[in-house]
Amino acid sequence: MLVTRHTEACSVLADSRYVPPPVRQGAPVGTLAWLRALVSRFSTGEVHADRRATLTALLAELAGPDVARLRAGARRLTLERRGDWRGVPTAVLGEALGFPEIDRLVEAVRAAAPGYLSGEESADADAAVTELVKLAGQGSWQGSWQGSEDDGIARITLLLQAHAAVEGLVANALAHATPGVPVDDLLHETLRHDPPLKVTRRVDRETGDEVGIDLVTVNRDPDVFAAPDRFDAARGETPHLTFGAGLRPCPAARHALALAAGVLDALAGTSASGEGR
Repeated sequence: MLVTRHTEACSVLADSRYVPPPVRQGAPVGTLAWLRALVSRFSTGEVHADRRATLTALLAELAGPDVARLRAGARRLTLERRGDWRGVPTAVLGEALGFPEIDRLVEAVRAAAPGYLSGEESADADAAVTELVKLAGQGSWQGSWQGSEDDGIARITLLLQAHAAVEGLVANALAHATPGVPVDDLLHETLRHDPPLKVTRRVDRETGDEVGIDLVTVNRDPDVFAAPDRFDAARGETPHLTFGAGLRPCPAARHALALAAGVLDALAGTSASGEGR
């Protein structure tokens, strides 16, 4: 079933009957499938609650109530690279999370991220996960990582979930950017009109039926959004579902927006406060 209406999508996301599609269990330690079996995104019930709590605690430690330093870091690094922004959000987040060897980290995240979301396994993705585990600073990780409560798992999870989403958000926002439009307004409307993730999936745990939520269509529901097909940065914040809703909203929405905004600040030649360079 494909959900295309906003109200119905909200109902699915708020109903505990609908859970993420199951992932493979029992994979060798250090592989992509092993990692996917240990993270909050693909878990349910009390396990999900425990893993999500670890993730949210790490996010609070990372930036507290103010994520301005992530935005400033993304702006600074983009300017240092003379506008070459690919990899910047991952580098800034990785540094904030305490990872060493940022260039190696970005390459490993880039290699592992597509499979992390899709579940498509490969030797390259497995090697990238092994590299990420090593960079997480767990020197004796082989056979000893216990899973959801491990801080290293949470740090890797944040990087993999943020990588494609933030880079996709920046790329989509640049396609709609026009002079004089504030960066924050541009990002809010991009999230509604052109989300980096097009579909999110759930499974009815009672029947086993898969439910797909078409985020592009849901975010343009005419019952919720006026002139829904028009890109209008003047809308400001809207009830789009790009960051989820209900029982499992994205815990790092503010962090993702800060990283994307920092890149766009630099590309627009402005500071986060709107001042010139």
